[in-house]
Amino acid sequence: MNNRRDFLRKSLTTVAAVTASAVGSKTASASPGSGKAVIPSKQLSILSYSFRVLMEEGKMDVFGYLESCKYRYNLSVADIWNGFFKSVDESYLKKIREALDERELMLADLCADQVHIWEDDPDKRKKNYEYALANLKAAEILGAKFMRVDAGGSGEVWTNEQFDHIVERYKEYAHWGYDHGFKVGAENHWGPEAVWANLKKLYEAVDHPAFGISCHIGGWHGAQAEEADRLVAPWVCHTHFAWNITEGPLEEKMKNLRDVGYQGSYSVEHHSGKNEYANVAIQLDRVRAIFDRWRNG
Repeated sequence: MNNRRDFLRKSLTTVAAVTASAVGSKTASASPGSGKAVIPSKQLSILSYSFRVLMEEGKMDVFGYLESCKYRYNLSVADIWNGFFKSVDESYLKKIREALDERELMLADLCADQVHIWEDDPDKRKKNYEYALANLKAAEILGAKFMRVDAGGSGEVWTNEQFDHIVERYKEYAHWGYDHGFKVGAENHWGPEAVWANLKKLYEAVDHPAFGISCHIGGWHGAQAEEADRLVAPWVCHTHFAWNITEGPLEEKMKNLRDVGYQGSYSVEHHSGKNEYANVAIQLDRVRAIFDRWRNG
């Protein structure tokens, strides 16, 4: 259901050709032909989901992820997927906050799964709601600027019952986030929220200053999918750039955000589950190259 678990089907046959040059790349490395060092951007991050196979193999935990952000990739922003949490106990979350602070990392986003609002089964809805409340508290403790909560549902449209319930919950979450210093919102990557008309209707119905959108760039379905990244840009609080975008229309997609004064993080997300350290480095370098080009006019 969630395309974060529906790995990119496109073959990454180009990876091997560029991995060797990118494996050891640092954020201060020179961009091709620029002759100048790339200045690390405070708007660049990696969704920790990108390292899910390393996590599953016991080779990375949330603290290793933060260490990699700071010292392997020289970032100042983190983007944590809650699949990296061992629990949502306050004592454990405070250790993560300490690790963020020690590394001078800002948390742009808590990307929360298993909290989606609509489930047909009332018991599952209740379970997700309770876990959403725990994640809202986690976002507060961790100092997140945004928390992603999926709307839920299936297909390309919500029923009136589903939509009304989803709007009510988002208003509740946005109000809670407003009172605790962060925003909450949906992401366009599965179900009805991946259709531009639905997400527009949802945004306008919630109508709250602490409600925004996490844009999975290019993740749209249905009508207006080609132009939705541009149309949604004024409402975007966070982003995810997958491999296919970073090797494709990356600058166009980044420019959509820059043109509306976007101040959030440009976060890369990797899906292949292979050579995660190296492939993430490639995606970061592609985004950095755009930043460097913009800085140099």
